[in-house]
Amino acid sequence: MTKKLALKRKGKDAEPTNEVVASSEASENEEEEEDLLQAVKDPGEDSTDDEGIDQEYHSDSSEELQFESDEEGNYLGRKQSSSAEEDEESSDEDDDEEEGSSDEEGEEDEEKDSKSKQADDKPSSSGAASKKAPTTELSKRDTSKPEYQDSDTSDEEDIRNTVGNIPMHWYDEYKHIGYDWDAKKIIKPPQGDQIDEFLRKIEDPDFWRTVKDPLTGQDVRLTDEDIALIKRIVSGRIPNKDHEEYEPWIEWFTSEVEKMPIKNVPDHKRSFLPSVSEKKRVSRMVHALKMGWMKTTEEVEREKQAKRGPKFYMLWETDTSREHMRRIHDPVSAPKRDLPGHAESYNPPPEYLFDAKETKEWLKLKDEPHKRKLHFMPQKFKSLREVPAYSRYLRERFLRCLDLYLCPRAKRVKLNIDAEYLIPKLPSPRDLQPFPTVESMVYRGHTDLVRSVSVEPKGEYLVSGSDDKTVKIWEIATGRCIRTIETDEVVRCVAWCPNPKLSIIAVATGNRLLLVNPKVGDKVLVKKTDDLLAEAPSQDVIESERIKTAVQWSNAEADEQEKGVRVVITHFKPIRQVTWHGRGDYLATVMPEGANRSALIHQLSKRRSQIPFSKSKGLIQFVLFHPVKPCFFVATQHNIRIYDLVKQELVKKLLTNSKWISGMSIHPKGDNLLVSTYDKKMLWFDLDLSTKPYQTMRLHRNAVRSVAFHLRYPLFASGSDDQAVIVSHGMVYNDLLQNPLIVPLKKLQTHEKRDEFGVLDVNWHPVQPWIFSTGADSTIRLYT
Repeated sequence: MTKKLALKRKGKDAEPTNEVVASSEASENEEEEEDLLQAVKDPGEDSTDDEGIDQEYHSDSSEELQFESDEEGNYLGRKQSSSAEEDEESSDEDDDEEEGSSDEEGEEDEEKDSKSKQADDKPSSSGAASKKAPTTELSKRDTSKPEYQDSDTSDEEDIRNTVGNIPMHWYDEYKHIGYDWDAKKIIKPPQGDQIDEFLRKIEDPDFWRTVKDPLTGQDVRLTDEDIALIKRIVSGRIPNKDHEEYEPWIEWFTSEVEKMPIKNVPDHKRSFLPSVSEKKRVSRMVHALKMGWMKTTEEVEREKQAKRGPKFYMLWETDTSREHMRRIHDPVSAPKRDLPGHAESYNPPPEYLFDAKETKEWLKLKDEPHKRKLHFMPQKFKSLREVPAYSRYLRERFLRCLDLYLCPRAKRVKLNIDAEYLIPKLPSPRDLQPFPTVESMVYRGHTDLVRSVSVEPKGEYLVSGSDDKTVKIWEIATGRCIRTIETDEVVRCVAWCPNPKLSIIAVATGNRLLLVNPKVGDKVLVKKTDDLLAEAPSQDVIESERIKTAVQWSNAEADEQEKGVRVVITHFKPIRQVTWHGRGDYLATVMPEGANRSALIHQLSKRRSQIPFSKSKGLIQFVLFHPVKPCFFVATQHNIRIYDLVKQELVKKLLTNSKWISGMSIHPKGDNLLVSTYDKKMLWFDLDLSTKPYQTMRLHRNAVRSVAFHLRYPLFASGSDDQAVIVSHGMVYNDLLQNPLIVPLKKLQTHEKRDEFGVLDVNWHPVQPWIFSTGADSTIRLYT
């Protein structure tokens, strides 16, 4: 039996060599078959494949191998010669026979040794391992299945570096960079210098999409699909472009817990009705707990702990008990005032006494005593007996005691914060030019304070209204007064029509609103304006008695026609403000004493007036038209309301948190509003952000009378009773996520003060970064 097993083993070992011999003999006879393996002429030379990597291939013998294929040319397996089949049959017969001799076994061993010597004499190559391994016959493929059904059909490269995840610099000293699947060396591609790399970068149009494979060292050109995939990954999107990220949610399992009864038998009464005995027992326990006869487990444990611990007795009452009751553990000593100096003396040196200017400055800061250098005014007496009793002694002692009583006696950790850290970093004014910096011209001619100023849309002429009952038209470039129009009462407000195709000035004087043709500029434009205002259009709508009693339209009389007045709109109360719509057909007037009819809107083309509000929400101070939308801004003493004129409803209410609103101006884009108040503040509202001010600016030391935005430049200005005009940079960005940039640029203070009044009105030039200001000193000043 052992002999038979040995014969079988020998027969199996001899099979591969027999097959190789058979295949080599068959290949000599059939020379027409195609050679599928590359024969290497010289083992020292390297043959390069399609990928540009040098590899060596060696066939098992110089003879050709034969393969079988079907009708379509698909590979089926190697052909077997008749001699190979005979060898297989003979080996099977040897397995079946039990006879054998030791001489035959010796002969077979000698044959094996001779064959192994022949294999050793052959030149060694990378394919030596594959030659020594037994070659098994390839199974025939089923032609009914697709060719690549069970294989990887991806377009990946055939050559892979199989060294694993190791540092590639280990191969710096070798010619190869790793090994492929067949354990063959992967030769490094030729490396050029920096000049070759630069020339390739310039000449190769696909250099930007070429990357180097660190494992094989070769250059890989990325396809459009690869670049699109990389872009999606870099931008944080899902790599698969066909993936639906927001597909509808399918709730596979319900979130509601459903209780299913095991049996359908109705519950017994005892499952929900307590028994009488249990009810009595529980009531007795509750009564015992209330009376203190029974104690809970926690109370019993607490009493045990109290009995176990040591007992201490205080012989004397400590002085910390009251502070312990007041929860003051670490008292802080009360702060002390500084010792008196020379100024507090009853007979101070003369240099410590106030002069007239310092006295006036000290009295001026009555409402802001914290800004005074001294909280008292030094006085001089000859002797101590002449010093009177301090008039505010009792009040200051009371406040001092109040401070001591309310002072928190606790230590607080003081944060050391630099003042520069709290100040926001703003750009330099030099980077925000152009803006007005100097006073260029003074327009003199009025004899009383100038309340209002307005500029022509083209920027050539200027109109001003004053308390001397005159309206003057000036030429901006020369400062010459072209025309003076006298009125019957004080001129409160003037406004030039923003429509460049019309030459009309609205003048509010007393109870009358005058529409004046200034007769300056283009003569054709002046004639066209006269023709428009000459004839009154026919009234299709019957006006109500409420409107008729509030306002009447009429043509000017002959003497006023000579002055340029064309239409007179008579109101029932004094007019304080007049403003135009951006298109120039509508204008609005404000009468603070008019109660429910204090705001009126007039249409010039139809000569018709409207009362927009049936009930007033307060004393209206200022009105304004939105530059783009059909919205109407109405400012009362404390708040600003925005109304939609089309829908006739309230859109928004802005909370100013101020005592009295003096004026407002809207940004040309219509998203931001600037409000001036009599309590020294300017408020910037972002209409898309909130109903509260985005920023509150306290740049003036007195009441702010007027504010104005520039139509083209990112500038706004404010005029105050402190005789100052402050020009600021106000950049509004198109990006809604970026906050407006507000930077104060220049303080222009050239007006003189008259009767506590300073600058009354400011207005920008429509084209240039110039600003006009009117003051109580009867002048108009131009800053450029």
